[in-house]
Amino acid sequence: MFTQNHLIALSDYTKDEILQILSLGMRLKAKQKAGIKHKILEGKTLGMIFTKSSTRTRVSFEVGAYQLGMHALFLSSADIQLGRGETIEDTAKVLSRMVDGIMIRTFAHSDVVALAEHGAIPVINGLTDFNHPCQALADIITLWEKRGSLDGAKLAYVGDGNNVCHSLLNICGKLGIDISVATPKGYEPDASVVTAAKAFSSAKIEITDDPLIAADGADAVYTDVFASMGQESEAKKRLEVFKGYSVTEAVMKKAKPSAIFLHCLPAHRGEEVEASVIDGPQSAVFDEAENRLHAQKAIMAMLMSDLSYEELMK
Repeated sequence: MFTQNHLIALSDYTKDEILQILSLGMRLKAKQKAGIKHKILEGKTLGMIFTKSSTRTRVSFEVGAYQLGMHALFLSSADIQLGRGETIEDTAKVLSRMVDGIMIRTFAHSDVVALAEHGAIPVINGLTDFNHPCQALADIITLWEKRGSLDGAKLAYVGDGNNVCHSLLNICGKLGIDISVATPKGYEPDASVVTAAKAFSSAKIEITDDPLIAADGADAVYTDVFASMGQESEAKKRLEVFKGYSVTEAVMKKAKPSAIFLHCLPAHRGEEVEASVIDGPQSAVFDEAENRLHAQKAIMAMLMSDLSYEELMK
């Protein structure tokens, strides 16, 4: 159905394929809200490997698998042989003989690539230190729902040029959504990701060190924690470096009056965002969190089902 058999990075997908995922996610959301059963993947099994702990990723994939008729297996690094020295390659070959798909949330992006290369089943990137494609899909569904259209949209990202920022650059570049990223010097997104995003479409891709410039005229203002999981030793330093990069009411006022606030969560009020913003009327963070469920159901359905996109949309 796709040009890819896995979801490793959104940069691998075409614009039309990404739009299909988003549209199917919204269709499955509507079915769920209406109480319409959609056991598209009945009888199948998803292996979920976690070397990073999670709330939203685990719950959304496990619940999503259940709603699609699948059984999901939680596999922490403490519980499987991967945590005792078994190679990623051997893990991929073993799981390929027992389950129908793998979702992995881990540190090294190379682990996801290796799973896909050595396995014989779809692999879904639930998060790496380099990319977070599932989150970006949920983010854009939220923007689409709140705005009514993606045409002419602008997203502002303020904070660390991290995995979330990379995937937002990927998806905005592919879909032609303007994106302005504001980071402190030395914390910009990877240059290769920025270059690729600029090559995908005619979208305006801007990198600045001024949050007010980034937020100017935006339809959505996005941030993430200043120190991600695995960066705890840098937390104190990062709080100093990122002073002035909080999403405040003043930053939101530079965006459109109709702009929404987005955050992948968990959030640290008083650090990367003011409490009055994340808890205020422009905040869409809990709609965004819910949309992880619907976006990921679409990914699983399109990668693991034998049905066509048209059949899945019925």
